[in-house]
Amino acid sequence: MNPEQLLQKYWKELYPGVSDHQLIEFLEQLNTEKPDTASGNESDWYKDAVVYSLYVDLFNHDFDGLNNKLDYLQELGVDCLWLLPILDSPMRDAGFDIRNYDRIRADLLGLDEGFSKPEQEDIFGHFLKEAHKRDLKVIFDVAINHCSDEHPWFVEARKSEDNPYRDYYIWSKDTSKYGDARLLFKGIEDSNWESNGNDWYYYHRFFNFQPDLNYRNPEVLLEMSKNLLYWQKMGVDGFRADAIPYLWKEDGTSCENLPKTHTIVKFFRAILDYVKPGTLLLAEACQKPNEVVKYLGKGDECHAAYHFPLMPMMFKAIAAQDCAPIKNTLNPDVTPKIPGNTQWFTFLRVHDELSLELVYVSEEDRKFIHDNYCLKPEWDFRVGEGISARLSELMQRDERKIALAYSLMLTLVGSPVVYYGDEFGKLNDEKYYTEQIKLTGKDDTRFLVRGRIDWNKLEANLKDEDNFHAKVYHTIKEMLNARKQYRAFCRGLTEFIETPDLLSDNINSVLSYFRTQENVQILVINNLSEKAVKIDHPLPDHDLALLYPKGFTMDEGSNTMQLEAYGFAWFLVL
Repeated sequence: MNPEQLLQKYWKELYPGVSDHQLIEFLEQLNTEKPDTASGNESDWYKDAVVYSLYVDLFNHDFDGLNNKLDYLQELGVDCLWLLPILDSPMRDAGFDIRNYDRIRADLLGLDEGFSKPEQEDIFGHFLKEAHKRDLKVIFDVAINHCSDEHPWFVEARKSEDNPYRDYYIWSKDTSKYGDARLLFKGIEDSNWESNGNDWYYYHRFFNFQPDLNYRNPEVLLEMSKNLLYWQKMGVDGFRADAIPYLWKEDGTSCENLPKTHTIVKFFRAILDYVKPGTLLLAEACQKPNEVVKYLGKGDECHAAYHFPLMPMMFKAIAAQDCAPIKNTLNPDVTPKIPGNTQWFTFLRVHDELSLELVYVSEEDRKFIHDNYCLKPEWDFRVGEGISARLSELMQRDERKIALAYSLMLTLVGSPVVYYGDEFGKLNDEKYYTEQIKLTGKDDTRFLVRGRIDWNKLEANLKDEDNFHAKVYHTIKEMLNARKQYRAFCRGLTEFIETPDLLSDNINSVLSYFRTQENVQILVINNLSEKAVKIDHPLPDHDLALLYPKGFTMDEGSNTMQLEAYGFAWFLVL
């Protein structure tokens, strides 16, 4: 089936009985703009990526400031920048409330409001050129489920029932409709419906100032496609599709993961591939792995997806000093095999809370993790469903635990995501949290994990080798650059092995595994315990080349290895 036929197939699935003349006109226009080199752009670069996520303004003011730090990022050992929301926004939800899909916020460009598109393309295009010059890919967030209530479409839509944009959103006088859809922002919002000031209500799954888009209207699908294509044409390497499980709504269902949601995602993927294959579509689907893999389809939906359940299980494993939570989560019964051209993205912390939704953790797991990591009342998010704290705070500023957590993330599976500032142990930002409450009118504790980087202060800290931030930074930088040398960390199969602690007879305090790709094999050993452990040499008949040591010693005489509390080691098997 050729690309045009594939898109027509998806169109008919979404809009049975609706003429496809709009789609045909859309494709005819695309054919006049497609680059001649489109067929040569196939790539699975995302499989080998170490991703660094950042807010441009909080990282270093604007794109000029970010340009000045590209060398820092390249030296750190990352090769893909995930720009957290950069599109025009009133900034009531950190930019996830998008006011214009084809405009970057003026402050990030260093321009006054009312700037022209050529000005935008000059500044953002220069940034893309500088990033690509350093072999740094660039992706950014697009909230495709909802927008800001200040978006021109919604401003028009709320004016009257017969406004042309009315059907871009979901309206009802009956707020019991979609009543089986759960409340995502429990403790912050009390309904998925918001009054328009008359008898009508509009539907939203997130904040009340973020109306959901209505994909039952084909014009919405085409308009969103145009927005993605605009940025693709400028040279963006991919998009993080925010909140995709909620795109299609049907009464009497949970309004999550519905079949037509997958059809919408397939349509976006096909459109991007039609113009320039290799443009990443990353699924942000906060679901169980067996549900998330559906967003990878048969290699025809998203190229990659976040492995949400692995994140809390890494925290649980460290707190419980037990490898079982990680092994159980990565068991094929829980984490299914994914198509060969797709990848998991893993993370320890992101811009949101340490999520403990019952969608993918049990009540018992949630209580255990919450009890062990929610160390202050103000870190609580969504009434126990999450913890708003930076990695360094969750690990009580213990650089050994931080390094161990990174060892797990960098070596287990998939492409890892480094959240800006975590590479030097950035702390919760109380000042920024207070500022944002005043700005948004919402007590959203996730603002604690954001905040600005003070580069002058940081650079002074990094020069002091005894400083906490310097210790974390140099450790993480060394680990990232060691990992980059071997694709087995990115693409290899994972095989767990048992390495019981000889000092305690505990079989679960040490998590060990091979990562194997073709003829390259890596051995990783992690001590999850707060005490030193000793294990037998896992491969006594093989030589091992030490790739990265942290609290590790070898006893050649007894052929045993000893790891300090929270120590770990990576080896190349010779």
